[in-house]
Amino acid sequence: MASSTSGSGRSSSSSYNSNSKWRDDEELPRGEEISPLKVIEGSRIAIIVFSKTLADSKWCLDELVKIMECEKEKGQKVFPIFYGVELSEVRNQTGSYGEAFKNHQTNADVEKKKKIEEWKAALRKAGKLSGFPLQNR
Repeated sequence: MASSTSGSGRSSSSSYNSNSKWRDDEELPRGEEISPLKVIEGSRIAIIVFSKTLADSKWCLDELVKIMECEKEKGQKVFPIFYGVELSEVRNQTGSYGEAFKNHQTNADVEKKKKIEEWKAALRKAGKLSGFPLQNR
């Protein structure tokens, strides 16, 4: 979902699809867990790629919440890319985003409902940022 650059200039990327992968610097000792949220916290910029399926992923939505927190609290620069989705779908949770949230809300307990509201707030905030629209070709 996000690609970020830390203050050291090293780059880290994450992708939560069927081929989940993390690439981090070689200084990470073998066998240690990579924390996506710590990578986000240590980054100066975040590039968010909003695709039709981003809202299906709880991981991606949690990362989005963290990115928007870092934008507010740490001044992190955030660059959204709207790939195959309209900005209004992200901001208003319509289209594929609306469908994803219907699925998330199915059988949601109180704790999950709170999490869903955090996700929606982060999407509304990110949807207000100036971004880059890209359409499938």
